[in-house]
Amino acid sequence: MTHGIDRWASLVTRVLAPNPGPMTLDGTNTLVIRHPSSRSAVVVDPGPADEGHLERVLGIAPVELILLTHHHLDHVEAAGELHRRTSAPVRAADPRLCIDAEPLGDGEAVDAAGCRIDVLATPGHTADSVCFAVGGEDGLSVLTGDTVLGRGTTVLAATGSLREYLTTLERLRSLGEARALPAHGEILPSLAAVCDELLAHRRSRLAEIETALVGLGRPAVADDDTIRAVVDAIYPDVDPRIRYAAEMSARAQLEYLSGV
Repeated sequence: MTHGIDRWASLVTRVLAPNPGPMTLDGTNTLVIRHPSSRSAVVVDPGPADEGHLERVLGIAPVELILLTHHHLDHVEAAGELHRRTSAPVRAADPRLCIDAEPLGDGEAVDAAGCRIDVLATPGHTADSVCFAVGGEDGLSVLTGDTVLGRGTTVLAATGSLREYLTTLERLRSLGEARALPAHGEILPSLAAVCDELLAHRRSRLAEIETALVGLGRPAVADDDTIRAVVDAIYPDVDPRIRYAAEMSARAQLEYLSGV
């Protein structure tokens, strides 16, 4: 890897942004899609507004299209500046993030940079999360954004839903032995295998929360007091810097258990 750039698949190059942290792991992976025969490229999740990072992305190939997996700032902050420098349209599921383009639709096939990029609506982490599937000579790669991380489990954010996330994992699992190219962390060789692990983890965590609620004498209601009590019981050693993330996930799990 040179200056944060490495080839992740036959059609995908990773440019690692310099924004490591407890929520971003090693940093945000900006993924650049391009067929070797194409002069131009598609940039997925431009990442933070860091000049050096932008220069590395721009140095790969002229940018014809910018795609966003979801609205979180560590993925989209540089999108406006990249658009300004390249005139490439910006597309996302959320129309508020789009620039000079229509929002992405589930099942849509985007033809750009000599590639076919299939759009998969994958809500759960956020309501607007999407993944992108790209088939190359080395098989199918799925750019998973924050829906599937290179290590650990994703946070179910304020607009997220555990019910939707479980459905999303089942959908991604059905793609089989595709590789997962996440927005944080390293490549996972089997999307199906990691989805199985994540489904098992979520079910185990739900069982733990149900047990904790019995011990606390509380119903499965996602109010602030219950959320704090559940986090204290289930995540006693949580890093204070990311306690808010644990509380968001606890809220999503309590909503699931209460049928919301």
